[in-house]
Amino acid sequence: MGRKWALLETAWHLLRRPESEGWRMSPNGARPARAHASVDNLRTYLLAAARKDPDRPAVIQAAADGGLETVSYGELQHRTDRCAEALDALGLDVGDRVILESDTEADAIATLLACATLGLPFTPVSPETPDERLLTIIDSAEPALYLQSARGQRTGIPETVGTARFGADGLTVERPPAPRVRRRRVVTPLDTAYITFTSGTTGRPKGVVMSHRGVIAFLRGAEAAELITSEDRVAGTAPLQFDFALFDIGFALSHGAALVPVPRDRLNWPRRFLSFLRDTGTTQVDAVPSAWRPVLRHEPDLLAELGEQGVLRRIAFSGEDFPLEELRALQELLPKVRFTNGYGATETMAASITEVPNPLPPGTERLSIGYAVAGAEMMLIGPDGRPVDEPGVLDEIYLRSPSLFSGYWNDPEATRAVVVPDPLDPRSGQRVFKTGDLATMGADGELYFHGRADSQVQIRGNRVELGEVERRIGQFTGVTGAVAMLLPRADGDPVLHAFVTRAPGGPAPDAKEVVAFCRAALPAYMIPQGVHVVDEFPLTVNGKVDRAALTALAAS
Repeated sequence: MGRKWALLETAWHLLRRPESEGWRMSPNGARPARAHASVDNLRTYLLAAARKDPDRPAVIQAAADGGLETVSYGELQHRTDRCAEALDALGLDVGDRVILESDTEADAIATLLACATLGLPFTPVSPETPDERLLTIIDSAEPALYLQSARGQRTGIPETVGTARFGADGLTVERPPAPRVRRRRVVTPLDTAYITFTSGTTGRPKGVVMSHRGVIAFLRGAEAAELITSEDRVAGTAPLQFDFALFDIGFALSHGAALVPVPRDRLNWPRRFLSFLRDTGTTQVDAVPSAWRPVLRHEPDLLAELGEQGVLRRIAFSGEDFPLEELRALQELLPKVRFTNGYGATETMAASITEVPNPLPPGTERLSIGYAVAGAEMMLIGPDGRPVDEPGVLDEIYLRSPSLFSGYWNDPEATRAVVVPDPLDPRSGQRVFKTGDLATMGADGELYFHGRADSQVQIRGNRVELGEVERRIGQFTGVTGAVAMLLPRADGDPVLHAFVTRAPGGPAPDAKEVVAFCRAALPAYMIPQGVHVVDEFPLTVNGKVDRAALTALAAS
């Protein structure tokens, strides 16, 4: 009887809680207004250090006065909870999408963790995202709310979407979202944590839907590699819209380490970049390989000096192949630093994290992507659906992983094309990821990446579907056809180039105008660096565009 009365008393007190505590009843009085997170929520997982050591640094970032600001785990949790309370007051339900536009900073991290707390899938975008591309994402995701940093300059958000700003003073609502009915009680691990929009083959950005369980499963696998400790300071260089930035945030916070977001205006200037790493006491830098090219060209001595100080201990790279000559040059300057090669796709956050010998052994021609992270497995499958066991045979990588994405947003056909029955045991009902990446196997079963099987390429670490670039160019007045492709350059950094055909008898499209037309809708890394007008595209014997002939034409 005593236990029953205690339960009744607890329920009575819960019903008497004021609305400010997040327990307002829905209009019909049937359900609590706010859903609460169950196990494996991104917010709970990444803020675990706030419970153990709230004074530990969580984010070390550039301050407005030119100095540095340190945000502790306890303060990050406070900002997260304050933002969650403000978002809760807007009446959003689990599953309502939120666009989050910002550079990577503590308040942006607190905002995305607040969204995770309430089960609001967030879509990160960069302040540099062109208006037209952002509107395309909004049209696809149909968000309830658009959030931007208090310093943001974005205007023209459709009136159907609520708008608000976040910053040191909390959340300021400019236009409330449309009223909605709350139906959910619990944020489960299977609920969507975020949706990132990448380049799509149809010419429209493609939304990759990741669940809380998927993200945490990968981070736990990465944690098992023991690459960093809670004492590390991890410099993140990717813009927030790039899934590499979400990896940096999750990787650092899940270890109780400090994230060091590198400001965009310092990343592009080698001396400022290296000075920022030194001033923040950075121990690990996560960056695409091309980020090191300007440093090697202009500030090699300063980089070597940074390495000699002994604070910088690891460089992790991902997103594109690291030209071996440049990697060797970087290792010569940093002989005491450890190197890590990350491989994977947005659809699984990543797949493998492989130690790279420093220095590279003589005769190395290709970097290994090793084996999948703990809890996952990579395998090579041939066109006949059979596993490849022989070293040196080129075939496609399939990934078996608990971090598999939920699917492409509103595109079940595209999802079915890459989330396929396990070829080793199709009767089990298990699904694996058909990556579209080609690789060969080494003598010990390790894999070596050989590029994409389709038209997808990597430009400065960003995944680009050439079809999206071609579709945009094809919309330019007077253009009747477009072929986009990467062309090699002497410095090893490939350049995106476009070939176009024109209407018979019509004027040749102006290259500068075509580039400007692309810039209005595409991010900077998808802008062609050259445009070549041809009367017709050369074709192979199979009737396909002869890209080798176009490459030769560009070289001439």
